[in-house]
Amino acid sequence: MTEHLAEPAPGHRPETMDRAPGGPLPAETTGAQLDEADRPHGPTATRMVLGSLLRRLRESRGISRERAGEAIRASQSKISRLELGRTGFKLRDVADLCALYEVTDEAERATLLDLTRQANTPGWWHEYADVTPPWFEPYLGLEQAASVIRAYEVQFVPGLLQTPDYARAVIRLGHEDALRGEAERRLALRMRRQDILRRPHPPYLWTVIDEAALRRPIGGREVMAAQLRHLIDMCEPAHVTIQVMPFRSAGHAAAGGPVTLLRMPEHQLPDVVYLEQLTSALYPDRREDVDRYLDVLNRLVTQAEPPDATPRLLREILRDL
Repeated sequence: MTEHLAEPAPGHRPETMDRAPGGPLPAETTGAQLDEADRPHGPTATRMVLGSLLRRLRESRGISRERAGEAIRASQSKISRLELGRTGFKLRDVADLCALYEVTDEAERATLLDLTRQANTPGWWHEYADVTPPWFEPYLGLEQAASVIRAYEVQFVPGLLQTPDYARAVIRLGHEDALRGEAERRLALRMRRQDILRRPHPPYLWTVIDEAALRRPIGGREVMAAQLRHLIDMCEPAHVTIQVMPFRSAGHAAAGGPVTLLRMPEHQLPDVVYLEQLTSALYPDRREDVDRYLDVLNRLVTQAEPPDATPRLLREILRDL
């Protein structure tokens, strides 16, 4: 699939990312041919891979979504959701689809059924279902599986880079009426998400933060000062790139608001765009829309200050607090 993003050399702007193919699977790619490099990581990515494989099988047999839906006693919209990895799979349904798609090779059929079992294994974030809205749960799984995470933030420091005290203040702003126990559960979830940056093979996090977010003293001066110092420290790891969009920039490509783009390590999966709103989120999946957001993020990194300027800018903002 995807061409992995090279780490930026010190003192240079990172290169922009190419578009990920994410199109139809090659004709020969079926469940039985998934090699180790293509094995999905986590239940969310597994659902997406399984859905892609089933879609490819259906299309190769010239079978409509309506007919496939009838085979599993469901609608064609259910088939569409399954093929996008947006809903869970039942072993019986996958077995029936294998029969409809004439999957006669036992090894191939076994692989598809094994992927179904993996896709139904709950992720760790299900422990926090009581504080996770339905529209956010898919993102948690995708974030855990991503090899590259790109984000632009205008209001707050990105969640993966927040300190506990800063995160607690942000959560309080969005959930003023939440009981203390609920707020602490939300905080625990946010902090646990950050574990991906400390694992042996972390994703590459590349973020652009608007200067306004860095000058807004969320939680008070001391909390914000600690947050800025943490961002300075996070400029050091090779798998993290932080850029600042300065006030002096007359305008920029993401005037519409925050954007997150996730790139998966599995060769057959497309990039995923996540747009969080006040009480919901959007996951635009049309190829032209995803490409548009990727272009926006690529332009943002050329309009923002270069990564090597970030520690200096953060220290200036810290002095101005």
